[in-house]
Amino acid sequence: MRPIPLVSRVLARPPLAGSYAAAVALVLLALCPFLVLTTATSLMAPALLHDLHATPFELQLAVGLSNAGYAFGAVAAADLIQRVPRRHVYFVCEAGFVLAAVVALSAQGIAQFSTALILLGLFTGLLLVVALPPLITRQNLDELPTTAAVVSVGLFGMVTLGPLVGGLIGDTGNWRLLFTVIALLAAAGLVIGFLSFAHNPPLSPGAGFDWLAIPPALAVTALPFFGVSWLTRSTFGSLVFLLPVIVGVAIGVVLVAGQYRAKNPLMPVKPISNTLPVAGIAGAMLAGAAFTTLIELSESFLLEGPRYTPVKVGSLLTPQLLGVLIGALIFRRVLFTRWTPLLALSGLLSIGVAALVLLTLTESNASVIVPVAALFLGYGAGAGVTPGLFLAGLSVPAVAIGSIFALVELLRSEAAFLIGPVLLHFAEDKGIADSGYHVTVAIVLAITVGGALLLVGLYAISGARPRRPDMRAWMGGKSAAYHSPPLAARFRKS
Repeated sequence: MRPIPLVSRVLARPPLAGSYAAAVALVLLALCPFLVLTTATSLMAPALLHDLHATPFELQLAVGLSNAGYAFGAVAAADLIQRVPRRHVYFVCEAGFVLAAVVALSAQGIAQFSTALILLGLFTGLLLVVALPPLITRQNLDELPTTAAVVSVGLFGMVTLGPLVGGLIGDTGNWRLLFTVIALLAAAGLVIGFLSFAHNPPLSPGAGFDWLAIPPALAVTALPFFGVSWLTRSTFGSLVFLLPVIVGVAIGVVLVAGQYRAKNPLMPVKPISNTLPVAGIAGAMLAGAAFTTLIELSESFLLEGPRYTPVKVGSLLTPQLLGVLIGALIFRRVLFTRWTPLLALSGLLSIGVAALVLLTLTESNASVIVPVAALFLGYGAGAGVTPGLFLAGLSVPAVAIGSIFALVELLRSEAAFLIGPVLLHFAEDKGIADSGYHVTVAIVLAITVGGALLLVGLYAISGARPRRPDMRAWMGGKSAAYHSPPLAARFRKS
């Protein structure tokens, strides 16, 4: 008999299949490279515009559609893994990510760069749903708190690192080196996946393409993100801005309603229509949107007001990373307790505190005010978004967590990457270095505080009380960890 080739043996029985460290590394290498780019691009924009001979609109469109690709990719993956083994999808997406990064670093024009950036976002969204759920649903319950902290640092620690990376590239202009590093990290992820991603069957081999979810999800992401990008060359009254945004948001409402009523939905909305998951998702959307907006506003003010260099701007925002780490460590401690909903609320309130601090920002005190605000922003992202994600994921059986993550990331991305550019454009219209910055920060503060009060009211009218999640039942795969009361349960009883 011919010996089984080494590659076949490794694919059949990956040597690191049971390694927790390898599983963590796989997830981080799959998600972190693109997430750094989401907040790095603005500070290295001058170098990109010069080298790619691009206009601000063309670059903003590339960034906007890459974020749209990320949100859509998460939904597409939820459909794809019904018929295709996760491992196969992972290899294709990670290899595609490497190729897209090579295309980006070798780009000579904006068309090639835009195509690569959109593909990077798309593949990362796919990898989110393919790689992350297996790490969370591992059978060792003791690993889950550490996993939760890793998810928080991986998803938002890298986002908070983006301004520093973008600032360094903005000063040196060597953005091709950044994409080279990204390609190498993705290649390392591909190798680790080859050594650790165990064979797994598709979730539902006989399932067909979900025509009621995938095409609407594409419209929900592509249309609004295009419309917002158009603001770079137009005004709020432009139909090219208004129509895509209005139509896209309307399709999003229809999509969620359709998934709620569907008999076999791709993204099960009905099980997460109770108090805790709704509050968690709403809080994550608000926290993500406010966080992104305040970062973009602060970067623009520091560049145009005191005229700091990109690297100084990025350095002043770096305390965000410490805030994320603090939030992640606290989340690790409270995941199995009844305090996760309060932690999520504290994250949203922390972003409100950051906005309040930023209202005092002037050109003369920026070096003191911005790092303080950045610390609160980082904690807000780490404590506000990831716990909200888990409140939704733990409200359904473990087998459905990938589909729930797809829905939550779709909604969170829509809020974060639509509201931020719109409010930034509003501030620029008023003069970012004049009154525009402070007026817009005040708007973000009002939205954040108002959102927090609404969430508290939601808990109050539903009669939801803090309870420990039943993690053992959830890990069994057939029951939710959280069983919260319906929305407005107290009024329904009366």
